[in-house]
Order: sequence, then structure tokens, then C-alpha cells
Amino acid sequence: MTSIWDASGRNVPCTVIEAGPCVVTQVKTKEKDGYDAIQLSFGERKEKHTSKALMGHFSKANTTPKLVSMEFSRFEEGSRKSFGEILTVEVFTEGEFIDVAGTTKGHGFQGVVKRHGFGGVGQTTHGQHNRLRAPGSVGASSYPSRLFKGLRMAGQTGNARRKSINLEIVKIVPEKNLILVKGSVPGPKGSFLKLERWS
Repeated sequence: MTSIWDASGRNVPCTVIEAGPCVVTQVKTKEKDGYDAIQLSFGERKEKHTSKALMGHFSKANTTPKLVSMEFSRFEEGSRKSFGEILTVEVFTEGEFIDVAGTTKGHGFQGVVKRHGFGGVGQTTHGQHNRLRAPGSVGASSYPSRLFKGLRMAGQTGNARRKSINLEIVKIVPEKNLILVKGSVPGPKGSFLKLERWS
């Protein structure tokens, strides 16, 4: 993240996103595929690390192998893109709002204190030994003799798809294909994101 100064002199926290150039590598139609969508591909991949199936897929669009491909199915009126077309950050405008989807940072297997914000026992141990961050009692006795679904317990934390909605584009740098959005986005540095117009 970084920050910039806006016209009124406020310091605005921003996230810098490289958003292009993206190539339209597939166009799906309702007649052929059952729904309307386009596939955009971004990044550069070496040919030796690309399967023959993907090489054929990208060669149809007359482009080099790409790192990641994502599908978009929502279109504005008259904004359909053609096969092989290259999109840059100029499809966005400063001041508009977008949704940013990505995979959050993974934190591995975590206990209930970190995962769900349990308080633990604090300084009052009630005679327990090294059980300060334990979840405590988790179920009833003879009835219902099981745990209820959805009980908050330890487990995998992070590494999930999340979407930050209604983020404002505060600046666009077209010569470097950069977008600065107000606020934070899901995922670590260098991860791939999906940008959609807010609606």
C-alpha cells in the first residue's frame, strides 16, 4: 500500500494494482456455450512451462502464453470485447467504483484465540496448567451427545476467496498500466486479483 494527497489536502491510503495489458483469449456465447462471457488473460509465462493444450488455446488468440486467465460474464451495454482484443487500464476512469476479488493470505492451522477472537482465560487460570488459550467446553453431556454444526473451533485460517466492494479509483497511470484504489484489497503482494465494475 501507499498513500497520495487528494485535491482537498487529505492523505488517502491506496493500493497499487497493475491491471494490464490483458488479452481476450476466449469469447463465449449463449448459442454455443449456454451463456455470454469473455476470458481475459494476464502476465507472461515461458513456453517450456506451458502445456500443449494451453499453447493451442493462446495461439488461437495470437498471443504469447499467459500466467492467469479469468472469466467475466457481466457486461455494460455496447461494451462487448472481440476475440484477441487487448485491454488496458484505460477501460476504467478515475472516480468510479469497482469490486476487487482475490485470495486472502493463508495463516495455516490456528487456534480459537487467533481464528475467532476468543479471550482465553486471561490471568485467572482457575487452577489450569498451560490451558490459557484453549477453547474450553465444546458440547453437552448425554443429550444431544454430539457437537452442533458451525461450532467455532480451531482450524484452517485465511486462504479463502474474498471480495472488497465499492473501492474508489483515485488515480490511473496509463503508461505503466497502474490503478490506485482507495483502501486495501484481499491477498498478499504479487497475488492475482479480479477487478469488476461496482454495481
